[in-house]
Amino acid sequence: MADVQPLRALHYEPSVVGELEDVVAPPYDVIDDRQRAALLGRSPFNVVSVDLPKPGPDGGDPYETAGREFQSWQASGALVRDTEPALWAHTQDYAGPDGVARTRRGFFCRVRIEGYGPGKVRPHERTHPGPKEDRLRLTRATKANISPIFSLYSDPQQAAWGALEPLTAEQPWADVTDGDGTRHRLWRVADPGAIEAVRAATANVELLIADGHHRYETMDAYAEEVGGEGEHRYILMCLVALQDPGLTIFPTHRLVKGLDEDRRLALDAALARDFEIAEVSRDDLAPAPQGEEPTPLQMGYVNGRDERCLRLTLKDQAIADAALAGHTEPYRHLDTGVLETLILKDALGMSDEDISHFNGMFYARDTDEAVSKVRSGEYDAAFVMRPTPVRQVRELAAEGENMPPKSTFFYPKLLTGLLFNPLA
Repeated sequence: MADVQPLRALHYEPSVVGELEDVVAPPYDVIDDRQRAALLGRSPFNVVSVDLPKPGPDGGDPYETAGREFQSWQASGALVRDTEPALWAHTQDYAGPDGVARTRRGFFCRVRIEGYGPGKVRPHERTHPGPKEDRLRLTRATKANISPIFSLYSDPQQAAWGALEPLTAEQPWADVTDGDGTRHRLWRVADPGAIEAVRAATANVELLIADGHHRYETMDAYAEEVGGEGEHRYILMCLVALQDPGLTIFPTHRLVKGLDEDRRLALDAALARDFEIAEVSRDDLAPAPQGEEPTPLQMGYVNGRDERCLRLTLKDQAIADAALAGHTEPYRHLDTGVLETLILKDALGMSDEDISHFNGMFYARDTDEAVSKVRSGEYDAAFVMRPTPVRQVRELAAEGENMPPKSTFFYPKLLTGLLFNPLA
């Protein structure tokens, strides 16, 4: 069972750093050099200085530079640590890519790091090693979780949020609107009764990592590296119930390039063999989301030769069942799993390494971006996906199966810099 606890958080002191809006940032892996500079232009205390480190003025190791800066912020009072543990209720008011306004509700806590397994913590996607080394070096230097893991848990009665919600009637500790228009609010909850009710509601839950697999695996490695018991055995998480009405998943589309004539012919043959093909308008390229019952793979398709917008529908679920015979029934209905096997691997000859390391691939979260990259000639073809339903995520987690990379796009992202978790 997952061990969910309140934490003595480290956080910014507004009287020293100014507005919190100027010191928080999006996740490090979506920030380019231009955006990093813009964030630092808002405040020298912006978390991106530590979370996406660069060498100091005199050169040197960027991670050591980040570690020194993080320590200096604590020494100057820009970062302060709570004297008693608390949970932090969190809401995000947002409009997703579909334009619908929603509120996602969760809470920040610390969770004991466990190896992946039933009843404790599970991944939902495959990972690759590159980002882990980067985050491990940063963790060694800062001795803190700089950004939180986003995880899901089952709470059909919404008991945990029910214990926290009355306390959100008060003024929030933080109220920040990010560049995408999402409003993030945070309430510190030290009430023993509320904490105990949340712990009781999560006492028997299994946690499913929604976003942050690499960072979780990095922290597991760091905890073993340090050894023994201590705060390094716990990780900062934001937990959201799978039943929360504000929890949504959006699709991530697949683009491929480097198709020579043989691979183009193989792709054409696979599509003709396994799919019904119909021409659609550009507005109808993105297929409708699945309903409550799974249906065979359906996706939009554009290639760079004629740039027509097509709808591909798998002719028979039996095709996927045969191709994925070694997988569980929920996986055989997973759109990204079926596409990966029938098209990316079987037709185009891509390996797991190609797919994980984006060799000859690109992942777009917007239909317009996917289409424009094909029509510009940058990529040869685009597959426009349906979103993975939340129920499918639950089913696959219960079966212990991991999805292909980028099978889910949980929106909105968590901000970095609202809270930190010291590891020493």
